[in-house]
Amino acid sequence: MDSDALDTFLTVHRRGGISNAAKALHRSQPAISRRIALLEQELGVPLFERIAGRTMLSDAGRVMVPYAERAVAAAQDAENAVRALAQSNSGPVALAVVGTLAGGRLSAILKRFAAEHPAVELSLRTATSAEVSDLIRRGEATIGLRYDRDRSRDLDCDLLFAERLQVVCALDHPRAGRRVARLADLRAERWIAFPLVPGRREITASHVFALFQTHGLGEVDWTPVDSLTAQKRLVEAGLGIALLSESNAAEELQHGSIATIGVRDLKASHDVVTVTRRGGFLSAASRRLLEIVRGEYGAAETSPSLRAKRSNPDFLR
Repeated sequence: MDSDALDTFLTVHRRGGISNAAKALHRSQPAISRRIALLEQELGVPLFERIAGRTMLSDAGRVMVPYAERAVAAAQDAENAVRALAQSNSGPVALAVVGTLAGGRLSAILKRFAAEHPAVELSLRTATSAEVSDLIRRGEATIGLRYDRDRSRDLDCDLLFAERLQVVCALDHPRAGRRVARLADLRAERWIAFPLVPGRREITASHVFALFQTHGLGEVDWTPVDSLTAQKRLVEAGLGIALLSESNAAEELQHGSIATIGVRDLKASHDVVTVTRRGGFLSAASRRLLEIVRGEYGAAETSPSLRAKRSNPDFLR
């Protein structure tokens, strides 16, 4: 069993069949079929089944996936480590980021890194927090930025900062720019939040509901919207209120298109963390990008102006 066979197996699984895998790997369909057949013969069990015209993992295939991912990622680590001996300041660096974190601060980080490492091929992918972890685990991304820690033993998560959450509303909302004593005062509002996808917990989707349950307030009326931009446009239109992080609402608040509602008993934040594969190889360029990310976020969060702003009792207004 070699890494090429495992990579072929994973590609068939991820692409949903032999035909799509052949296109992705630039090989013929018969070649892919033979590779899978040889792997199944070696293991003595089928890895795929045809169900209703679709190629699906068998029970053995589902067991095989996480081990195959680790093996393929380790093989890629070995190749990268050897290549790094000859070219310490070049090669690919793949960054995976939750879409809502891909703002101005990240742009500054990427610009600085590109200036320092012009020979490095830097790629960026956006995904949900769970997907960022999966990309790192599979070796398809080198460094990840996501919300909250992943408890997987395959990953290392380091805290960058805890970003405060705030309630935002339309400018003409009766409570715009004002304070309420309790979160319970907003129970009758219609909330706008990311949808909850079965089998895939997205951190930002669950904050609103967890907060109300923690305060013993039960469920709330809400509208699921899977786009942050769309959420803010609906808030601007007065179709609901939302719980957004400071960075996600900063531009609209600066331009005066939305307002905040201060909530005295609301102390909500979510952690932003870096994710790397535990024991995985990081090139010199990858380690430098990680240093820049930690430095930029750390400097912003500990700046005197931000500390003073947060100590102001009218901060949320």
